[in-house]
Amino acid sequence: MDWYSTVFEMIDMRSFSNLWFWIALAVMWSSTSHYVLGVPWDMVVRARKGRAQAMDDMNALAAINSRRILYISHESGLLLTGLVFFLLTGAAMLGWGYGREFAQAVFLLMLPMSLVWLLSVRTAAKIEAAGMVSDELISRLTRHRLFVQMIGMLSIFVTAMWGMYQNMTTSALGG
Repeated sequence: MDWYSTVFEMIDMRSFSNLWFWIALAVMWSSTSHYVLGVPWDMVVRARKGRAQAMDDMNALAAINSRRILYISHESGLLLTGLVFFLLTGAAMLGWGYGREFAQAVFLLMLPMSLVWLLSVRTAAKIEAAGMVSDELISRLTRHRLFVQMIGMLSIFVTAMWGMYQNMTTSALGG
């Protein structure tokens, strides 16, 4: 048996029947909704409760991460947009045009995360333009987290429905 066959035996390329895919999906959305614009949610909660050090830390982290996100989008935004659309189109074509389950799984992970990135750029721009701090910043981060969680719930639902459909229509023998 050659190296290529060994690797693909150990890594099941049928993503939707693979436990690791579902663990990766859960971890991805858990960490995405926990780190709101790079600010840990527990820090936002502590700042909302009136803890001064947490408020200062939250303001600093939000300002740093907002400037960082805006810098990346201004410097590399056009290039990143082209690259992301290329990758999404390639994954969609391989997934649904050629029937590759792994590409479908990658697409179903990448598309909603692209939407989260766009939402993050928009939120960072609003934070930076208004110079938001303290309660106003907490409100904006809370709203951003709510939208991220809504995108995540829809993404998990669509991925689960498509995954169940794939698992029901694909035989255990790979046919």
